[in-house]
Parts: sequence; C-alpha cells; structure tokens
Amino acid sequence: MKIAISTDQGQVSAHFGRCPSYTILEIKEAQIQKQEEIPNPGHQPGFLPQYLSEMGVSCIIAGGMGPRAQALFSQKNIETIIGVQGSIEEVIKKIINQELESGEDLCDHGHGISHHGETGHQLGVSRSEAPTGKICFTSSGKDLGAELDPKFGRALYFLIVDTETSELEVVENPNRDAAQGAGIQTAQLILNKDVSMIVTGQVGPNARSILESANVHLIEGAVGKIEDILERLKSEKD
Repeated sequence: MKIAISTDQGQVSAHFGRCPSYTILEIKEAQIQKQEEIPNPGHQPGFLPQYLSEMGVSCIIAGGMGPRAQALFSQKNIETIIGVQGSIEEVIKKIINQELESGEDLCDHGHGISHHGETGHQLGVSRSEAPTGKICFTSSGKDLGAELDPKFGRALYFLIVDTETSELEVVENPNRDAAQGAGIQTAQLILNKDVSMIVTGQVGPNARSILESANVHLIEGAVGKIEDILERLKSEKD
C-alpha cells in the first residue's frame, strides 16, 4: 500500500493542493518499506490525481481537500482521509496501529473556485486587495458564460472586465499557438491592457515574474464559469 500525506515542516498540512511537499509511505504487513518526502510538483485541475495515481498511491491523507478534488481522486480509486492533524511521525504511528481516523475538513471550502492552487476553496481575496479597475479572465469562449481556461499563456481568449464601468473587452490570444515564449508574450499583451488582477488556472514562472513585477494580483487554480467567479469576487469585496 502506498500513502501520500500532505506535509508542511513535519506536520500534516491543512491544504492538500497547496502544501509544500508530500510524505510518501510504502507499507506492507504493518511495516514501513520505504518513506520519502517529495516536493509538491505544482497543481492545476486534475493534475495531482493523475500524478499520484501513476506513482501507485492508493490513499491520500490531509487536513483538508475540496470536494471536486476528492471526486477526482475517487475516480482514480484513491481513498481520501481528511481532517487529520499532528506531526507526520504521530500520523505514521497511527497508520501502523490502525488508529487513524478522519475528522472535520480543516479547509474553508467554497463552490469550485480557488486561490493559488486547490480546487474548491474560496478565492481568498481580502477586502484590502478586492478587485478594482480591470480584471482579466482566461477564457474558453467570448462571453462571461464561458468556462475559465486553465492555461494562461495559451488561453483561447481573455475577457477583461472593468469593475468601475462593467464594460467587457474580449481579446483573442494571438500567442496560443506560439512555438515558444507564449507565457512571456501573453503577459506583455495583458499588461498593455492595464489590468490589476488576473484570474486563471496556472501561470508559468516566466510570465509570473513579469506580472508580479508590475504589481498585477494573480489568482490561480480557479475553475468554473467566469460569471460565477466574477460574482464570487464581488461578494468577497462586499
């Protein structure tokens, strides 16, 4: 049996998708055959279930996890145990002694929208950083009823909403089929639109550096219809 435990400085992390690392255990006949800690390879919708399934993991232990993420793991026949707290060492002892029990989810889950990584969490925007000016959404279509495109550099479209006037600008991405440098070119394109916030699935490191240096607020890991995400942003502002 192979188990993955969300890990943060020797403790079980409350956030499965956003934890710094995972402790991987191989257990046979109540004995640990192998134990290693691996860095979080990064998260986008559907990635971690596939990644850990290919590693042979059959059980996930974490403090909390969004309902959609749990469903994706279930599709891969991976059991999820959430609401677990304490040191990794203590949790391993409970596993060996068959004393580990699930508890209350330690994450404050929303409705399919996330901030910096894990599906199911609220956007996590405080009132001090609530959206003003123009918000850019990566989009699979040309209207607010479209699904958010998880890709930034190679998104099909960008929907730019002016929060002051409610005006909508639709921008087709000219870089989506670029052989290389799509993220950098797209970042420069969006900066020229004078946006203050970008909502997407994932931004590459080069594009991230450009955007953050321009003080653009990034929200990653978001999923769902753009109109729903926009309403959530507005509600968190209020």
